[in-house]
Amino acid sequence: MIQVKMTVNGKEKSGEVEGRTLLASFLRDTLGLTGTHVGCDTGQCGACTVHVDGVAVKSCNMLAAEADGASVDTIEGQAAPDGTLNAIQQAFQDHHGLQCGFCTPGMVMSAAALLKDNPRPSEAEIRFHLSGNICRCTGYHNIVKAIMAASGQDVSAIAAE
Repeated sequence: MIQVKMTVNGKEKSGEVEGRTLLASFLRDTLGLTGTHVGCDTGQCGACTVHVDGVAVKSCNMLAAEADGASVDTIEGQAAPDGTLNAIQQAFQDHHGLQCGFCTPGMVMSAAALLKDNPRPSEAEIRFHLSGNICRCTGYHNIVKAIMAASGQDVSAIAAE
C-alpha cells in the first residue's frame, strides 16, 4: 500500500492505495466524490475528466500515486461554497447542455480547461476541444451552445443541427 496526499477541491486529502489504484477510483471510492464518472475505463469517453495541477486529465488513465502532492479539482469543486452553479454549469442548465447527465461532469471540466486557455473559443474550437468527450444523448449542439454562452458569446449564431 502507498500513502498519497493531495489537495482536492481546495482541501487536503490523503489515503492508502494500492500501486495500481486509478485516480478515478481514489476520488470515487476513497473520497466519495462520485461526480467523477467512469464510463469506459480506457480514457476514450472523457466522463472522468478532472484537473490535476490545472490541466484536464482523464482520471481513469492516471494512477492515484501519480497525483500524490498535486492539486486536483473535480466537478464537486466547481460550484460556489453556497451551492450556486458556476458560469459553465449554469450555461449547461440554461441551454439544455445535458440529457442523461452521465457525460456532463467531464464535459464541464473539459469546458473549464478550454475557457481557461481560450476565453472566447469559436464553435469549431469548442467542437475540436470536446473531441475527447463522448455524449450519447444530446448530439453536442446544446453543449457547444452552453460553452459559447459561458464564454459570453452570442449563441444565436450557432447553426442548428
